[in-house]
Parts: sequence; structure tokens; C-alpha cells
Amino acid sequence: MSAFADAFDDLFADPNMAVTVSYQGRPVRALVRRPDREMEFSDITFHTSTAMLEIRRRDVPAPQAGDIIIHDGDSFVVQGEPRLDAERLIWTLDTRPA
Repeated sequence: MSAFADAFDDLFADPNMAVTVSYQGRPVRALVRRPDREMEFSDITFHTSTAMLEIRRRDVPAPQAGDIIIHDGDSFVVQGEPRLDAERLIWTLDTRPA
């Protein structure tokens, strides 16, 4: 196991950094960011809530667009292609409200 994998394990075990979410009905640890985004459509600008999640590849080997994640009572759908980090240990998932 690499030093990066050990560091990520510590990060995901820390209750101040990671939370347990339901990914396709099973619990996994995740780092969750919920930034608001500004979207533009023609002359209109509006805010939308999003969630960016980071999950370990060993917990979810092959996430796909359309997968459902429940965090803090809110449901989200994975949109777009999940991205792996440089070490190929952590997925970053872009989601939208379900």
C-alpha cells in the first residue's frame, strides 16, 4: 500500500472530514462539497445547488452516470463521467439533485 493510500484512508476515517452516504443503496465513506453554482441561460442567471463527492475507488470500483447517492436526506444523481485522481485511488463525482 502506498503512502497516498494510507493518507487517504486516514482522511476518509476522520469524522470531521468524511461522512457516510448511501451509494446505490450501500453505505460508503465520502468527502462531500455542496457548492452553489451560477448557471446562465441566455440573459438569465440562476443559482443551483450541487454536490461534488469524492469516494475511494476500492469502495466503488466503477461509478456511472445515473447512479443515485443519498446524503443527509437529499438524493443526487451522478452526472457526466466520474474522474479518477492522479494516483487512481479516488473518484470525483459531479452530481445534481435527483
